[in-house]
Amino acid sequence: MDASHPRISQINTLGAVQPAAWNAVANPPGLPYDPFLTWEFLEAMERSGAATARTGWRASHILVHDAGGRLRGAMPMWFKSHSRGEFVFDQSWAEAWERAGGAYYPKLLSAIPFTPVTGRRRLAAPGPDAELYKAALLQGAFQVAMETDVSSLHINFIEEAEVTPLEAAGLLIRTDQQFHWTNAGYGTFDDFLATLSSDKRKNLRKERARAQEGLTFRHITGGDITESHLDRFYDFYMDTGSRKWGSPYLTRKSFSLLRERMARDLLFVFAYDGETAIAGAMNLIGSETLYGRYWGCTDPRPMLHFETCYYQAIDYAIAHGLKTVEAGAQGGHKLARGYAPVLTHSAHWISHPGFRDAVADYLTRERAAVDADFDYLKDRTPFKKGE
Repeated sequence: MDASHPRISQINTLGAVQPAAWNAVANPPGLPYDPFLTWEFLEAMERSGAATARTGWRASHILVHDAGGRLRGAMPMWFKSHSRGEFVFDQSWAEAWERAGGAYYPKLLSAIPFTPVTGRRRLAAPGPDAELYKAALLQGAFQVAMETDVSSLHINFIEEAEVTPLEAAGLLIRTDQQFHWTNAGYGTFDDFLATLSSDKRKNLRKERARAQEGLTFRHITGGDITESHLDRFYDFYMDTGSRKWGSPYLTRKSFSLLRERMARDLLFVFAYDGETAIAGAMNLIGSETLYGRYWGCTDPRPMLHFETCYYQAIDYAIAHGLKTVEAGAQGGHKLARGYAPVLTHSAHWISHPGFRDAVADYLTRERAAVDADFDYLKDRTPFKKGE
C-alpha cells in the first residue's frame, strides 16, 4: 500500500476507533506489550468519567490512515485545562506565563492519563513506513496546536529512542528520574537478596518479617478478581488519593471496566489479617514489566507499604520472569529496597519564542541538577560494590 500520502485526522473519543485497529498499532507483534496503550485501558479512562472534558481531559487523538483507509498510526492526545494527573510538573511554567499576561491553558498533552510510565507515544507498527507514519502523527499534533493557538504541546514519558528525533523536530527535552527494579535472572527473592550488601540484606529481611507478622498476602489476577475485591480496593484507593491528591483521579467505574476488559493484565496484592483485607496494591502486567499503580490501607502497620507494593511485586516478577518492576513516580526510599535510579524523558513544544527560550534555559539548569542527583544515587544503591 502506498504510504507516501498518509491521511491525518483527529477524533474526540476512542469510541470512534475499532479496538482491534487501535491495538494493532499500539501493541503490534515484535514490540513489548504495554497495557496502558491498549484501546481497552484508554477508552476505559474516558468512558468511566476519569479522563473527560469535565475533568480537564478533552480528547483530540491523532490518527493516520494509508491510502487504502487502514489505520497505520495513532497518538493519544488531550487538551488539558490543568496539569494534574501528569507527573511531569509544569505548574511553575503556567504561573510564569500567566503572570506575563498569557494563557497557558488549555495546552495539548500526549500521555497516558494518571500514569507516569515510559512508553510509546507515536504508535505505529514496525516496518519500512513506520517512520513516515510517526512523522505524520507529529505533524498532526503540530497542526492541532497551531490551529487552536494553544500555548504548548507536551509529550510525556517518551522512550529514550524518541529523544533525538523529537529534539530535532523542535521540542525541548526534559529529564527526571524514577526508581525501577531489574530482574538479573533471579530464581528466588533470596537470590536477589544475595546481590545486596550484608547490612542492606539484613535490613530487608527484617522489614519483610515485620511487615508480614500476623498477615497473609494474596496475589489475585485474571478471572479470580471479583467486584468485591474492587470494592475493598477502592476503599484503599480513595483513602490514599484523598490524602495525596485531594481528589482521586479514577472513578469506581474505572476499576470495573478494567476488570471486564483486561483482567489478565491486572494483579492485585492484598494483605489479610485473618479474612479481612487491610491493605492492597494494584499492578498492571506487561510482557516484560510489572507496573505498580495504586495502593492503600486501613491499618497502617510498619513496613506494610514496602511489603505490599515493592517486595510482593518483586516476588511476582521473579516468579513470572518479568524483567522490570516500575513502582511509580519519585520515591527515593525505593533505593534502599533495590530499586535503582533511571532517567525519564519528556518533550515540550512552546509556541511563544521568548517563553520557549526561558523554558529552555530552565531545562538546561534543571537537567544538570537531575544528572548530578542521578550520578549521586547511582553510586549509593544497596548492591554489593563491583557486582
